[in-house]
Amino acid sequence: MAKLVTADWVAERLDSPEFRLIDPRRPMKYLSGHLPGALNVPVYKAFGADGRLMAPKELAEFIGGCGLGDGPAPIIYDSPEGQNAAMLAWIIEYLGHPESFFMDCFFEHWQAEHREVTYRPVNGVKSNFTAGANPSLRATLPEVRDAKGARLVDFRSREEFSGERTMADDPPGHLAGAVNVVWRDLSEPPERVLRDKAWLERIFRDAGIAPGQQVIAYCRSGPRAALGYMALKAIGCDVRLFDGSYAEWSKAGLPVEK
Repeated sequence: MAKLVTADWVAERLDSPEFRLIDPRRPMKYLSGHLPGALNVPVYKAFGADGRLMAPKELAEFIGGCGLGDGPAPIIYDSPEGQNAAMLAWIIEYLGHPESFFMDCFFEHWQAEHREVTYRPVNGVKSNFTAGANPSLRATLPEVRDAKGARLVDFRSREEFSGERTMADDPPGHLAGAVNVVWRDLSEPPERVLRDKAWLERIFRDAGIAPGQQVIAYCRSGPRAALGYMALKAIGCDVRLFDGSYAEWSKAGLPVEK
C-alpha cells in the first residue's frame, strides 16, 4: 500500500531526483493548478471504453507514456475526495512496484497553506514502467461470485446500496451479503485523505469488519473502493479490490439484493 506522507515531507522532496510528483486528476483540474514538477497521469484513462480496467501491459504503457518510469518513486496527491489518487496508487501496487507515497492532505489544503503551485503542464518523457501484476491484490468476477470466507464491503452511497438510486442500467441493490461503508466517511477534506486509525476501526467495526479479516472491496467501477482498500489496509485487513465492481457484476446478469 502507498505510504501516507505529510505536506512538509513532500515539500522537502520537490527537487529530489529520487521522487516524482504525480497528479491523477483530469487535465482541466491539473491545469487549474498543480504541485511544482508534477506529471499528469489522469487515472480515468486507465479504463477502456467498456469501463473496465486495462490489462497490466496496457496500464504500464499508459503510465510510462505519461512519464513515470521504474526509477523515481511516485508521490501521488489528489483533490477531495481522494479516489483518483487511491485508484492510481492501487494500480501501481498491483503492477508490482514496491514503493509509492500518498500525500495525506488534499491539493486544496496545500494551496490554502500558500505553498508553491504552478500552472504550466509538465511534459513527461516517455519512460519504461515495468508491469509484474500481483493477482493477490485483485478480486476477479469469478472469485467474487465464488468467494468463501471473505466479507464484501460496498463503498457506494447509502442510496446506491439500498437501491433508492441507480446509475446507468444497473439494477437497484447490492451484492448479496455485502455491508455498506460510505467512501466519503473515510476522509476529512481538505486536511486528511484518511481519518485516523481509531475512527476507521470504529466505522468498520460498526459494519461488522474487524482487523485481520479477509475483505473484498467494491463500489461501482473501482475508484471509490480503492480508497476503501487503503482504509482497510490501514486497520490491518487482508483486502482485495474488485475493480470491476457493481458495474461488471450487473452486466454479467448476476443476482443482487436490496
